[in-house]
Amino acid sequence: MATRLSRRPPRTSAAIRPVRIDQFNQVLSAAVDDLIENGYDSPERLAFWQQKLKEAADDSLMPEHRLTEMLREALTAEYTRMIDKGGILRLMPGVSSFTVQRLRPELKKQLDARILASANLIKLNREQEVRASLRRFAGWATSIPTGGTTKAKKQKAKETIRKSLAGLSYRERRVLIDQGQKLTSAISEVVATGGGAIAGVWRSNWRQANYDYREDHKERDGQFYLVRDSWALKNGLVKPAGYQYVDEITRPGEEVYCRCYYRWITSLNKLPPDMLTEKGKAALRKAA
Repeated sequence: MATRLSRRPPRTSAAIRPVRIDQFNQVLSAAVDDLIENGYDSPERLAFWQQKLKEAADDSLMPEHRLTEMLREALTAEYTRMIDKGGILRLMPGVSSFTVQRLRPELKKQLDARILASANLIKLNREQEVRASLRRFAGWATSIPTGGTTKAKKQKAKETIRKSLAGLSYRERRVLIDQGQKLTSAISEVVATGGGAIAGVWRSNWRQANYDYREDHKERDGQFYLVRDSWALKNGLVKPAGYQYVDEITRPGEEVYCRCYYRWITSLNKLPPDMLTEKGKAALRKAA
């Protein structure tokens, strides 16, 4: 029986609000005006404004505890849709609700891991973007001669310095969507293997307009990959026959912004003939 992994990302439109950088912009304007008037005349002047800018950036961003709470809500909603509300059973009709219940401890681990990963990634991205803005400010400030200048382009300087923070909310949403894809992929794999999947067919979205697909993922599209230690393999019904195992390549969703998925297979009659052993072919004939 073939199954298909949902490609729908978690609902994130309200999960992360746009970064409000009004306070940062005000401090940045004051810093730029001060440097243009006085120039870079001491490390202390630069350090003063860098500290003020860092404080303003931190105050402009959503508090980490609130962000973590919103991440948990968004990813838990996706988990609830798939597990508690039976979405995974509609995607995998060959898997019983009993199997899903049996796998709940492992599935909950996947949810907790995605929440932690999302929070850590966004925290690291924030720190990097704030540091990038401070570096840009320092690079610009130290180029202003002592005594100031009338030639500096204030607006261009401010746009360059703040561009990292201005696009931060978009990147945070991308991280959450990516982690949602990873959660969906991990849940699907846990249920598929726990429910007796013997192979997966790789599906890529390379035909989708404006999708930035990876070339090697496009080449995998439609290819069969065996599940190692499946019941069919242990019983000598299937063989590699030149095919790879799912653990020999990157998983769908493993790489950043990957939206590929597996169409899982739990029946011998859905496999290519050369993947079946003589014993497997005999089992099919007997079943027929």
